[in-house]
Amino acid sequence: MSALDERSSGPRGLGGTTATTDQLRRNNLSSVLTLIHHERALSRADLTRLTGFNRSTIGALVSDLVDLGMVHETMPPPSARAGRPSPIVNASQRTVAIAVNPEVDAIHIGVVALGGRVLHEAHLPVDGELTVADVVEKSSAVMADLLAGLDLNVIGIGVAVPGQVRLSDGQVREATHLGWTEEPMAALYTEVTGYPAWAANAAILGMRAESVFGAGKGIDDLVYFIGGASGIGGGVVSGGQWMAGAAGYAGEFGHTFVQSSGRACHCGAHGCLEAEVTQQELLDAVGLAPSEIGRLPEAMAATTDPAARQVIDRSLELLAIAVRNAVNILNPGVVVLGGFLEALYRAGSHDTSAHLLDEAIRSARESVRILPADLGPEQLLIGAAELVFTNMIADPAGAATN
Repeated sequence: MSALDERSSGPRGLGGTTATTDQLRRNNLSSVLTLIHHERALSRADLTRLTGFNRSTIGALVSDLVDLGMVHETMPPPSARAGRPSPIVNASQRTVAIAVNPEVDAIHIGVVALGGRVLHEAHLPVDGELTVADVVEKSSAVMADLLAGLDLNVIGIGVAVPGQVRLSDGQVREATHLGWTEEPMAALYTEVTGYPAWAANAAILGMRAESVFGAGKGIDDLVYFIGGASGIGGGVVSGGQWMAGAAGYAGEFGHTFVQSSGRACHCGAHGCLEAEVTQQELLDAVGLAPSEIGRLPEAMAATTDPAARQVIDRSLELLAIAVRNAVNILNPGVVVLGGFLEALYRAGSHDTSAHLLDEAIRSARESVRILPADLGPEQLLIGAAELVFTNMIADPAGAATN
């Protein structure tokens, strides 16, 4: 899952057989575009070194990607080095995905370019429960407004859903906080907009974004927790591979059991992490409205109110139970905390990293680092866009002709 985990050591065949020239070209285009997308920009010299291809092969592949509109080249700034400078190959800012993240308090929509750059975004407040059809209709209208007058090549739509989503077809199996069950979300977006669409669990997509572009970049074994208005989710990268589970539902750290005789959870159990540690309770503790979520980190860090500190400290204690379980079971090198859990981590009144790991098995915890997410509130939009770009990058030539 690291930025360069799909590097090639040379031209590849398919399934162990001799590949046709066209198949090899498609594979090699994918390898080169993967590197450029993950790194956002690389020189031709870097591409030659990382792929093992010779310079003429890299030149031909880059030219093909330029023709496909997926990259463009620039010259590096002047330097004192001898010799001809190597052109810089940049991920195209015209090739974009539309990203959507429906939440209980707002629908977040973004235009995300190759390289994981959010070019434009909008946030549509939600007052009351919306159906899937409502979300698709309202967000599609916002998409049209965001794209109006822009010369962009829209590849598709990616949706980050706070719930369980079947990866094979983007079917929302259950998103309890939103009141959704068995909803064909990806298919509805395609029907309304005409764009191909994909959907997946929001936390998993946030993890993918952080693994490719953020705090988890280059980390082969990590655990990711994220907290939002709808609760807490997470994901796991093990041995450089995203751990999906049998149907894509792995990583539900929000439903780690942390409190005996605890509160009822939307899932039907009691004492789950996301029932005991909530964004709303932390906002209430420091006197902020949901619309002021951006101020939560500094408000929690600055508060001296004993009642607020009690809520913060209790939340940290319960988060520590979930982190301990994840470290003991999965032995990650890094634990990444995003959303309001990042704010909670920063608000600790002591060495929060050590505190979150105190009761994990010593041999498992001694090399673990706790890191705040790098991508902030954009991580879910970037992750949703990865659903689209992953499919495109697997076959750039085929995507351009579809």
